[in-house]
Amino acid sequence: MENKDIVMLVQQSWDLEIGSNARNLAMEFARKNRVLYVNPPLDIKTVLKGRKDPKVRQRLKSVWNVAPSLQQVDTNIWIYTPDCICLSINWLTSKSLFRRLNGYNNRLLAKSVWKAICQLEFSGFTLFNDSQMFLGLNQKELIHPEKYIYYVRDYLITQDYFKKHGTWSEAELMQKADLVVANSAYLADYARKSNPQSYDIGQGCELDAFDPAVKHSVPIELTNLPRPIIGYTGFLTAARLDITLLESLADARPDWSFVLVGPEDQVFKDSRLHQKKNVYFTGTKPPSQLPAYLQHLDVCINPQLVNELTIGNYPRKIDEYLGMGKPVVATSTRAMEMFADYVYLAKSSGEYIVLLEKALAEDNHAQALARTAFAKGHTWDASAQAMYDALKPSLLKQKEPVYEP
Repeated sequence: MENKDIVMLVQQSWDLEIGSNARNLAMEFARKNRVLYVNPPLDIKTVLKGRKDPKVRQRLKSVWNVAPSLQQVDTNIWIYTPDCICLSINWLTSKSLFRRLNGYNNRLLAKSVWKAICQLEFSGFTLFNDSQMFLGLNQKELIHPEKYIYYVRDYLITQDYFKKHGTWSEAELMQKADLVVANSAYLADYARKSNPQSYDIGQGCELDAFDPAVKHSVPIELTNLPRPIIGYTGFLTAARLDITLLESLADARPDWSFVLVGPEDQVFKDSRLHQKKNVYFTGTKPPSQLPAYLQHLDVCINPQLVNELTIGNYPRKIDEYLGMGKPVVATSTRAMEMFADYVYLAKSSGEYIVLLEKALAEDNHAQALARTAFAKGHTWDASAQAMYDALKPSLLKQKEPVYEP
């Protein structure tokens, strides 16, 4: 796809400090196309609760026409802050009432976005919906895109906010879409239940900082630790990580060092892991320091729980581990199958021990180079190209929208 106009409805604002998939894809799309990135509109609850929040107050200026709603931030990229305030309706239990008021919100947003579309003189545009299952539900009928693409990057309907109305609205939206794309095989399988034209386009990663050729000093927390050092980097949360598994690994190999790099939730802080003499917590580290920690680990792990929250997620940290050339042992899931040739996949604590020992024994320079090359292939360019390929007429068939009676 080239020299086209793309309108993006997104879950996360452009100025989100940690970045987002949508922002990365917008920058990739903009290499060949014009992109209108629509920030999520304000709603009444957000305005009332966040009236002292500088970001909320800044967005209100767009609503009041005190500040421009449309701004160009890069070549071919415009950010639009909708000049409307939507109703806060997710607390409603009635499906019919939610549908009616959600339709009102959709019309508010469509009217606002259409102003930007007209101002930029977009025509024959593609609408790319980044998991906006509520505010994107009626946009195909309201703004009439040439193609409507729905992007699934998390299994959102398992989260409390989306459980009530997301289960039916996301399925209905995917049925309407001309194409559904996902960032993991599991999520593509999930989407295919609603729309057979659903494809896994992979996950792009920014791995420039994770270069094994750059030599880093040993972080002070790793100095003089007994080898081997087994490590994890990321948010330590009991909702996603298996504390019992980590405890069993530490008990099974008391002569090994287990290093956990990242902030902890309260469950981790209260866990027995802090009583283990061979488990070391470094606390939060800035992203710029993570390559140094990874470089001086012997094996990296991803000891995640297998639950609705985690099973479909693409594990970006695995690419960071592999990008540094490190051997990796991770919990086996559907989303991890694509890594099977480069990562040791375990289904139990016993398998973890066996595979950790195997990873240590088999590690060599040739394998490290292969792991790095594999991770470097997971680019945003590759993800965008996979989406462009899926849009080709040979794959994309015209079909009538499917509506729920």
